Amino acid sequence: MKFTPLEIPEVILIEPQVFKDARGFFFEDYNQEVFQANGIHTPFIQDNHSLSRKGVIRGLHYQRPPKAQAKLVRVIRGQVFDVVVDIRKNSKTFGRFVATTLSAENRKMIYIPEGFAHGFCALEDGTEVLYKVSAAYSASHEQGLLWNDPALGIPWPSLNGSVILSEKDRCHPTLKELKH
Repeated sequence: MKFTPLEIPEVILIEPQVFKDARGFFFEDYNQEVFQANGIHTPFIQDNHSLSRKGVIRGLHYQRPPKAQAKLVRVIRGQVFDVVVDIRKNSKTFGRFVATTLSAENRKMIYIPEGFAHGFCALEDGTEVLYKVSAAYSASHEQGLLWNDPALGIPWPSLNGSVILSEKDRCHPTLKELKH
């Protein structure tokens, strides 16, 4: 596996080694020893799976301590524009984001430590995302950041104005309004 820190170095893009032959392909999407050798010591305790239509934006989500979550995200069908925002108040990169395209075809994964908001936009119908998390879901710790906060300047795909959001995701606070 290749581990590449992004512009916010705690966020890591992971590219597995894929073995292809006449039968198809095989790759490891998670190997605790390999991850630990590359500085990721997060104990993952739950797997989540989502299905989205083209234009669905999920996020930007996070959980507050003590239920904060690190995530390992990958796409098994379709593709997403994936976004991670640093919401650690005392961080040098507070309020900055990184974005990348994850797809079933490129098989890239992204590691997101605690202290970051995460979201994605499905770029194809039937997009399926799998992600490991380091803490169980907790409704009382669930939080969000407004996906289109102008202060963030995230260049979401245009999709001809056909963005699909949950009611909850429409109402998250802006970065300036976040309570830490």
